[in-house]
Amino acid sequence: MFEGLAGRLQEAFARLRQKGKLSEADVDDALREVRRALLAADVHFTVVRDFVQRVRERAVGQEVMKSLTPAQQVVKIVHDELTALMGGQQAGLNLSGRKPAVLLLVGLQGAGKTTTAAKLANWLRKQGRRPLLAAADVYRPAAVRQLQVLGEQLGVPVFSMGDRSDPVDIAKAAVEHAAGAGCDVVLVDTAGRLHVDEELMAELERIKEAVQPSEILLVVDAMTGQVAVEVAEAFHRRLHLTGAIFTKLDGDTKGGAALSIRAVTGCPVKFAGVGEKTDALEPFHPDRMASRILGMGDVLTLIEKAQEAVDAEKAKQLERHLREGEFTLEDFLEQLRQVRKLGPLDQLLGMIPGMGRWKGVQNLQVDERQLSRVEAIILSMTPEERRNPDIIDGSRRRRIAAGSGTRVEEVGRLLKQFREMKKMVKQFSGMAKKFGRRKGFRPF
Repeated sequence: MFEGLAGRLQEAFARLRQKGKLSEADVDDALREVRRALLAADVHFTVVRDFVQRVRERAVGQEVMKSLTPAQQVVKIVHDELTALMGGQQAGLNLSGRKPAVLLLVGLQGAGKTTTAAKLANWLRKQGRRPLLAAADVYRPAAVRQLQVLGEQLGVPVFSMGDRSDPVDIAKAAVEHAAGAGCDVVLVDTAGRLHVDEELMAELERIKEAVQPSEILLVVDAMTGQVAVEVAEAFHRRLHLTGAIFTKLDGDTKGGAALSIRAVTGCPVKFAGVGEKTDALEPFHPDRMASRILGMGDVLTLIEKAQEAVDAEKAKQLERHLREGEFTLEDFLEQLRQVRKLGPLDQLLGMIPGMGRWKGVQNLQVDERQLSRVEAIILSMTPEERRNPDIIDGSRRRRIAAGSGTRVEEVGRLLKQFREMKKMVKQFSGMAKKFGRRKGFRPF
C-alpha cells in the first residue's frame, strides 16, 4: 500500500535530514523529488501542482528556516498537507435520520461491490448495527447467489427477488422488509456499469429517488489509477456521491487515486479494502495514512487491530506462563494464530514508527504458507510433545514430519528456534523479576 510513493518520499526526506540549516534551494530540491514521487504514484497532475505549491509556501517561511530542526519541520508540513489532501478528518458513515438507513453502493464492473457490501455489513455488525444486504444486481450471472453465500458466512440476512426483477423494485422492497425485520441499515448492492452507459446510470438515479439513501458510496478499484478519478467525477455529476470505498488498496503500490479523489471531487474516502477476507475493511483515516506514507507508522490502527483480534483470557494465560517461565509450543501456536488474525506481517511491521524506513521491512516478503507449515508441524505433535519438546527424538521427528507433510529438517529447525526463543523468554523473565524487586512492582 503506497509502497512506491512511501519509499521515494522517505528517501527524499532522509537526504534533507542530513543537512543542518536549510536553504530555499535545499527545500526546492526536496520538493522536486516530492513532485516526481507523486506523479509517479498516479496522483492527478493538478493535485500535485497545488500540493507542492502549498508545501513550499509554508516550508520557506522564517519560522521553518530558522528553527533548530528545519528538516523535521518540513516533514511535518508535508504530513499536514497530505492529511488535508485526503480529507483531514476521518469521514464516518451518516446513519442518522430515518430508519432503516440506506447505503447505496455503486461503481464500475469488477470493482468489487458485492464483496465490499459484505465486508461493510460485517463491519457494521461489529459496531452493533443490524444490517440487511439487498441483492439488486440482476445483470451479472450468479451475483445474487454470491451475495447470499457471503451473507450466510457472516450471519447477515440477504434480501433478494431473483434475477428477473427490476432493481428499483428490489431496493424499495428491501427497505420495507428491513423495517419489518428490525434491521437498521440496508446495503443495496447494485450492478456494475460503465459511467458512459446512459441507461444504467439512469437506473441508478431511479433507485436513488425511490429509496432516498443516506449514503451513496462509489466502490473504486485502487489499481485503476487516474481512471478512478475520472470515474468518480462522472458518477458524482449524476448521483452526488457522499463518499468512496477503495478496494485492493493493499495491492496498489502507487495509491495515487486515493490521494487525488478527495481533492478532485470533494468526496471523502470512507473505507479501504486491504485484503480478501470479509474483515479486511478499514475505516480510512487521512492522518494515519499520511503517517504510514512518511514512515511514521500507525500505532492507533495497530492497537485497534490487536483489541479486535486478541483474546483477553488467552493473553492472561500467556502472561502467567511467561511470568513462571513455562512458555510451551502450545503457547507459541496460540500466539502465531493471534498474530495471523491481525493481518499480513509486513503490513503490521509497517505500522510501527520508524520500521517503514528500515530496508529489511521494505523488502520483507512473508510467505503465509511457511506459517501454515509451522502450524501443521505443531498440530502433528502430541500434547505431551508440545509441552515438553525435549522428548522429541529422531523417530518422533520423522512421525511429525510425515503427519504435517513437511521435511524432518523443517521440524528440527522449528524446535531449534523454539529453544532459542524459550531461552530468551527465561532471561527476560528473570531480568524483569529482578527489576521488579528493586522497584517494588510486579514484572508482568
